[in-house]
Amino acid sequence: MPSKKALVRRPAPCLAEGLVTHVEREEVDVDRAVRQWEAYTEALRAHGWETVEVDPADDCPDSVFVEDTVVMFRNVALIARSGAESRRAETLGVEEAVASLGCSVNWVWEPGTLDGGDVLKIGDTVYVGRGGRTNAAGVQQVRAAFEPLGARVVAVPVAKVLHLKSAVTALPDGTVVGHIPHMDAPSLFPRFLPVPEPSGAHVVCLGGDKLLMAASAPKTAELFADLGYEPVPVDVGEFEKLEGCVTCLSVRLRDLYA
Repeated sequence: MPSKKALVRRPAPCLAEGLVTHVEREEVDVDRAVRQWEAYTEALRAHGWETVEVDPADDCPDSVFVEDTVVMFRNVALIARSGAESRRAETLGVEEAVASLGCSVNWVWEPGTLDGGDVLKIGDTVYVGRGGRTNAAGVQQVRAAFEPLGARVVAVPVAKVLHLKSAVTALPDGTVVGHIPHMDAPSLFPRFLPVPEPSGAHVVCLGGDKLLMAASAPKTAELFADLGYEPVPVDVGEFEKLEGCVTCLSVRLRDLYA
């Protein structure tokens, strides 16, 4: 059976200094953020995920957003190279973690830039947001790494939000969910469902019909419940102040075998 592992990384003490680009800076309560992170990781474990903690990066304010450091397809890990130069040191430790899980490791090289939050995988289709953190060379390197493995890579423009997955994620049946005011090109997705709240656009498929999602999107949770899903709400409010969400706090590895 496939194992379900999730890479996570404890918030750095300097979390409050994290980058913001599309939102006004708010004061971040680091102690509260740590409690929220612990509840988030416990929710993963409660639904059958083994959490693998990457070594802390206490000098990197955004390091808790571990999804941005690596993109997985099957057993291949593509180590990202952020368009925000200050975030590039975050990949240290992540390489070691994915290699220890038996992954084949590749890297994005200059002049390419890529943040993992710009990558949405639906089956063998890999959507890559082309925007502030990920450039055309980065998209091309995703193609080079994953198309030989059977992936179909589709570039998506991103201008209104930080990352592609700040605007859209996908339900277990492949339907893309998003908040239309944050989207640049909804028509690129064959099956699309608009949601009423910005944070409702972010879901982590836990398995079966269970969806990990932000507690700040109760109307969207009702919508998903009406569709037959079981929302699992968690409070990630301190991370939302830094343009974070439920997806970027972990890297889910579904296709590795124990």
